[in-house]
Amino acid sequence: MSNGPYAFDAAESSGVTVLFGEKFQASQQFDQVFRQGMRLVEEAAAYLDGAGRIDAKALKGTSTVLYATESMRLTTRLLDLASWLLIRRALKEGEISPEDARKKRSRVKLQAVGRPQHTKGYENLPEGLRNLIEASFALHDRIVQLDRAMAMDTAEAEAEEDVIPANPVIQQMSRLRQAFGN
Repeated sequence: MSNGPYAFDAAESSGVTVLFGEKFQASQQFDQVFRQGMRLVEEAAAYLDGAGRIDAKALKGTSTVLYATESMRLTTRLLDLASWLLIRRALKEGEISPEDARKKRSRVKLQAVGRPQHTKGYENLPEGLRNLIEASFALHDRIVQLDRAMAMDTAEAEAEEDVIPANPVIQQMSRLRQAFGN
């Protein structure tokens, strides 16, 4: 079974686990997500402090309340995302320990308060605010996926080494080896 182009036992028997979080955090992709997140924070701040003020003054009725609500939610969401990114970068740069990163991460809430696209009057909000909201949710979704993958890495790293691998192909290969004695 170990012969041929699909020999999985070398990787399995080496006992080396490659953790996605560590690899991702050290990659250029992380740097790209970090820059994207920080750029979005800056764009939102510039908009809300500049053109957004002008746009908000032009709104009428309940749209003004919706604008205030959604701009506050946007700001909160971006602050949480920026905190997550800064913690990960500090860990990457060796500025904090993994334990410190876990403690700090536990205080960051990556909760997506309802998507406002279905809220009555959302379409009346200024396009600049809507674009920022949508971009913030796209970044939020990406970071939540990364955070989950990194949390799974942590859980797997802390688990016992004799646990059957989570990969179903490797699990099946192990069962076949046990059944046929190879």
